[in-house]
Amino acid sequence: MRLKEDDPRLTAYALGELDEAEAAAIETELAHNAPARRRVEEIRRIASQLRVGLAAEPAGELSREQRRAIAAAARVPGRPKASRPASSRKAARPRILRRWAPLAAAAVILIAAGAVVLPTLRRPTELARRVVPLARQKATGAPPLDMPGQTGEGFNTEAYDHIVENPFLPVKDNPLSTFSIDVDTASYANVRRFLNSGRLPPPGAVRIEEMINYFSYDYAPPRDGRPFAVHVDVAGCPWAPGHRLVRIGLKGREIALDKRPATNLVFLLDVSGSMRPPNKLPLLKRAMKMLVERLGENDRVAIVVYAGASGLVLPSTTCDKKETILEALDRLAAGGSTNGGAGIQLAYNIASANFIKGGINRVILCTDGDFNVGVTNRSELVRLIEKKARTGVFLSVLGFGMGNYKDSTLEKLADKGNGNYAYIDTISEARKVLIKQMAGTLITIAKDVKIQVEFNPARVARYRLIGYENRLLRKEDFNDDTKDAGEIGAGHTVTALYEIVPVGAEPASRPEVDPLKYQRPGQLSEAASSGELLTVKLRYKLPDGDKSTLMTRPIVDRGMKFAEAPQDFRFAAAVAAFGMILRDSKYKGNYSLEAVAELAAASVGRDPHGYRAEFVKLVKTARSLKTGQ
Repeated sequence: MRLKEDDPRLTAYALGELDEAEAAAIETELAHNAPARRRVEEIRRIASQLRVGLAAEPAGELSREQRRAIAAAARVPGRPKASRPASSRKAARPRILRRWAPLAAAAVILIAAGAVVLPTLRRPTELARRVVPLARQKATGAPPLDMPGQTGEGFNTEAYDHIVENPFLPVKDNPLSTFSIDVDTASYANVRRFLNSGRLPPPGAVRIEEMINYFSYDYAPPRDGRPFAVHVDVAGCPWAPGHRLVRIGLKGREIALDKRPATNLVFLLDVSGSMRPPNKLPLLKRAMKMLVERLGENDRVAIVVYAGASGLVLPSTTCDKKETILEALDRLAAGGSTNGGAGIQLAYNIASANFIKGGINRVILCTDGDFNVGVTNRSELVRLIEKKARTGVFLSVLGFGMGNYKDSTLEKLADKGNGNYAYIDTISEARKVLIKQMAGTLITIAKDVKIQVEFNPARVARYRLIGYENRLLRKEDFNDDTKDAGEIGAGHTVTALYEIVPVGAEPASRPEVDPLKYQRPGQLSEAASSGELLTVKLRYKLPDGDKSTLMTRPIVDRGMKFAEAPQDFRFAAAVAAFGMILRDSKYKGNYSLEAVAELAAASVGRDPHGYRAEFVKLVKTARSLKTGQ
């Protein structure tokens, strides 16, 4: 099946009108068809703009004169057909349809509101002059809507935090680097959504650590009874040949699904008006149904929804009654403004009331993050989440949609809720997060996992942590068990990269600092001459524990060239370079998207689900978009 841009099935897919089998077939085709993907995103964007722009239109409010004008426009006889070759008419039809499809949709909405029936739509130009001003005149409370032919994102109010990229730090002044791990993957899926819709992502949407951690790596699992194993390698740096790249990898203990503890889940679902588009609530419902189908008879599910007010749609129900749970999901519909704070409070209350000691107790929040009434201050929401996380009920956050997606809010909530954060842009991504990685998403094997690296000043002049900008900790926080940090789930892999400048590799032109007047530089210890490059220390707590455990690994640089590094190492470096280029990082050097694509393609390795092959295609898409600017 090769879909053309004017194929009506694309519209049906974009508007959520296909059944699951048909949608899956379309998604398979879209994975290899960039023009069709862009067309789907265009349809979704237009549909979202129409919904938001006409949301302020009261039903049945058209005046008698307005009804007459619309009806008269519909009855105007069609113009004679132009005398031109049939092939020319056929070639032009898709462009005409694309141009007027949004206007026709707007007319249908207006006509439905005024109970007017249009038998035909023969003269779009005449209808546009009458209908469009009426729509704009009535929707006085809505922001201006892009009309056909205009460019721009219309109602795009997506929110991303500004990222201040980690700089190179001199080891003599900053020998310790401390940060919290991060298993979130939302940034990669969100970046993919931008690229597949024909747009480069804003820099704030690119969190390199989440892009790297979207992929699994072939780290050996723990064999000493610990919840995870630690792996460290050092090799050359592809974008800075004189530098070295350090990879720190964690591999969580695997837990078979039939061995997992009993599960107490509360689905906290946003059903506000902003969730109407097909890539929001309709996709959300399909995703939650997939998860329910995989749960066991002794697992429990409750459903809490929130819009203008929160409510309990389904009390905690055992999964031997799956039909009851699925029917409750089917009944959900979007409408109203978003009181997220009230919904979160109710969801935690339900989870606490059905708490399973020694089991999995988790709230799964599904939303676009557009909290516009109730507890909307992010700091208030964060404090609420932190308080509830201490009760043993953890939080997972699934982000949906586009246009008003609040990425920065959702990432913060997941961070403070002892949980993970993913962005769901397709049913395939829902399957990855909720089915293929179900154990990692639901089962926490260690919490408050912190990493502290001490660099040897005899070997390292400067270093830079790539990504993790919003996970940095003070050096004192490492040994402070009251400080919150990230969690790791069963089977999860976590990867962090450092770019280091070896001693002697500094450029000769680097300015020197005047010697200190009142103190002398510290003396090196005997360990500095040991040949060690650095020491990696980790602290973690068990899921129900309060006291951390320390792990320590000294590392020696064996001089491995980048070309000799494992495929996983090279692929992670390609993802990091891609993120730096998308951010327009000053540290990317002269590295190009062509080089990233070549490196990634040569480093795909084992790729059972095709995620790495998809990455190579995304790099090529980004290259085309940048070249076309």
